Amino acid sequence: MRRRGLDFRRPVRKRFPNVVWWTVCGILVLVLIVVLSREGQIESKPTISRKPYRRDRIMEGVTVTDEMLSSNSVTRQLTDQISLAKAFVVIAKESNNLQFAWELSAQIRNSQALLSNAATRRTPLTVGESETAIRDMALLLYQAQQLHYDSATMLMRLRAKIQTLEEQMSSANEKSSKYGQIAAEEVPKSLYCLGVRLTTEWLGNPNLQKKHRERKQMDAKLKDNSMYHFCIFSDNILASSVVVNSTALNSKNPDKIVFHLVTDEINYAAMKAWFTVNSFRGVTVEVQKFEDFKWLNASYVPVLKQLQDSETQSYYFSGHNDDGRTPIKFRNPKYLSMLNHLRFYIPEVYPALKKVVFLDDDIVVQKDLSGLFSIDLNGNVNGAVETCMETFHRYHKYLNYSHPLIRAHFDPDACGWAFGMNVFDLVEWRKRNVTGIYHYWQERNVDRTLWKLGTLPPGLLTFYGLTEALDPSWHVLGLGYTNVDPQLIEKGAVLHFNGNSKPWLKIGIEKYKPLWEKYVDYSHPLLQQCNFH
Repeated sequence: MRRRGLDFRRPVRKRFPNVVWWTVCGILVLVLIVVLSREGQIESKPTISRKPYRRDRIMEGVTVTDEMLSSNSVTRQLTDQISLAKAFVVIAKESNNLQFAWELSAQIRNSQALLSNAATRRTPLTVGESETAIRDMALLLYQAQQLHYDSATMLMRLRAKIQTLEEQMSSANEKSSKYGQIAAEEVPKSLYCLGVRLTTEWLGNPNLQKKHRERKQMDAKLKDNSMYHFCIFSDNILASSVVVNSTALNSKNPDKIVFHLVTDEINYAAMKAWFTVNSFRGVTVEVQKFEDFKWLNASYVPVLKQLQDSETQSYYFSGHNDDGRTPIKFRNPKYLSMLNHLRFYIPEVYPALKKVVFLDDDIVVQKDLSGLFSIDLNGNVNGAVETCMETFHRYHKYLNYSHPLIRAHFDPDACGWAFGMNVFDLVEWRKRNVTGIYHYWQERNVDRTLWKLGTLPPGLLTFYGLTEALDPSWHVLGLGYTNVDPQLIEKGAVLHFNGNSKPWLKIGIEKYKPLWEKYVDYSHPLLQQCNFH
């Protein structure tokens, strides 16, 4: 075979040694790794910055150490075992495997002792001292799994246990509410004693009756609209006395104050005796009984006819006609008292008056209230403090919005307001026939389908669009059932012990009782005789 000429030969390809190639490839790989690692660092910066924050958030609620956060921590492993073992103890007891439950409990105590000793000496547990406890607990947990105490079974049984506990808690709450309501409805022996002694004093002391008649004849203030007129409807002598006394002691002009007090036949003599014997810085007090009001009859007052109905009385007193579906607080027999409904007939009770401040008997006055009579109600009838700071104080909480009549006339999110300290413009009341509005709604609630609880729901309906919001400091609520901001109490003009925990009862909230008790003269002979203290 002939060889090609020199000019026509292919040039020989010079090959790099293998070492050089591998070196170049290695350099390229290293460069790539460096670039990627830098990008990874840039992307991971936010995550790194969040770690301390996350640990801080954990440590806010739980005492956590670095040793416990370590993935290799024997303390953490021991703690997890204890938590799981406690769940298995519950299941073992429910399965009547008491021996195994005892063994688990004993091992839990052993592990807890190790953790306690480590915490006391402030050094982490070592593998050596915890190894036996971890191994023994692991064996027991494995045995639990062999006994079919697996996760699914455990979850199912724990759910059943939670449901049982919830039912027990619901039952306990219901009983607590029931007994609390019963306690709130009871008349303390001391109050009963005071009423009996005052009645005896009134009936057996002609001079006391004469003094009362003379005072009543002298009081031209009762119809004088330049006076500050307050009204109370109550059968509680001492509570009414506290309202009058606290108002008088905090008034700049007590001689301009007139209290119109209406009670019932049973307490009428006792009330007259108490307010004749005692003087309240020159405050004028008128005592009446509602049985004397000629206009108060079933033909004019729908609620009176309802209160006299045997089915209604059975509803409030027996509670057996709806299988217990209605909470006991809706069945308070006080709702059968006409004293509770007289607030809707104030113009009829006081036909000569133009403006009245209505006060409940479970309040304390700690500021001068004369400013209430100069408040401009802007053409409204009722001046009241609104209670719509939370949703449960809006109209939908008190009224049945499944009823078309309620749904068609009232905004469910309208602000509720409080009875207990209300300014009533009686001129506007009469002009707008507010009592007629009240009658309209009462007649449509004979079957209790519009509302069930007390006098506030019909009040919300009656004064809808006719209520002027007052500054909240005029009326502070909640002292009879909840904790109240001390600053609100300090600034409040009227403090309301609404709720079951009245200050004259043993179930009264102890920290609020002094606010009420400082207006009771416990040195009074009658109070001492009736064991008031």
